[in-house]
Amino acid sequence: MSASVVTRPSAVRRRRPRVGRMAASALGLLVALVWAFPVYWMINSSFMSSIRLQDGRVHLLPVNASWDNYTSVWASGSFLPALRMSLAVTFLTLAVTLVFAFLAALAISRFRFRGRRSFILAVLLIQMLPAEGLFIAQYRLIGSLHLLNTVLGVSILYIAAVVPFTVWMLRGFVAGVPIELEEAAMVDGLSRTQAFIRITFPLLAPGLVASGVYAFLQAWNEFTVALVVLQSDASKTLPIWLRSFVQASASRDTDWGQVMAASTLIAVPVIVFFLFVQGRMTSGLVSGAVKG
Repeated sequence: MSASVVTRPSAVRRRRPRVGRMAASALGLLVALVWAFPVYWMINSSFMSSIRLQDGRVHLLPVNASWDNYTSVWASGSFLPALRMSLAVTFLTLAVTLVFAFLAALAISRFRFRGRRSFILAVLLIQMLPAEGLFIAQYRLIGSLHLLNTVLGVSILYIAAVVPFTVWMLRGFVAGVPIELEEAAMVDGLSRTQAFIRITFPLLAPGLVASGVYAFLQAWNEFTVALVVLQSDASKTLPIWLRSFVQASASRDTDWGQVMAASTLIAVPVIVFFLFVQGRMTSGLVSGAVKG
């Protein structure tokens, strides 16, 4: 007797979602590789000499890799001052932006006051103004305050540019936390301040981290405002320094190995910052869920 194998419909239905998940995973992996390839190419090129980079062949691996490009960038004498300038401007912008945006988001989400809608509309309209149209006014303002080529001067402009969008980001997070949680804690004997710090604030920690990442990236990578306000060679942020570094080598053939090494060094603090706050974001979610 010949036995016939009958495929159950339930088994077929189980295979289809599995195939769909595998296809989605493969597509996500492909997108991730496409996204990560320019970063890999930058790092790979930073370990090769300019001669090898310009020989017309594609080198997917750093053959005869060396640290000469990084040594040359570090020995240029201008990288460390630019790094200190960028760190000072970025962290000052980050701290002040989070404080102002957090208080503003709390005000427009938790309280009803006269002029609330006008304030929200003003925040939205500010985002619609082209940054290039404000350069002359910003330059004259910072110049009248004698803050050109200073950390405080460029930080003021960065804060003014980043705060409106950060307020909108945090407003969504604050509005997503029910006020009933605070009221329940107050019924249990906590004051309003204690209820906010112990119950609501841990739930808002992921929003603060996400807004902080946005503010950090905007201040760290900003180029045009810094180009207008920071004109002294002694006060340059890293994007301005990289431009001058490329121009300095324009008198001869551009040393792309050193340019890639400099770009990699600029990207390292961003990666370190993101890895640090990623853990804080996870812990904030868990802590908020437990306390809520």
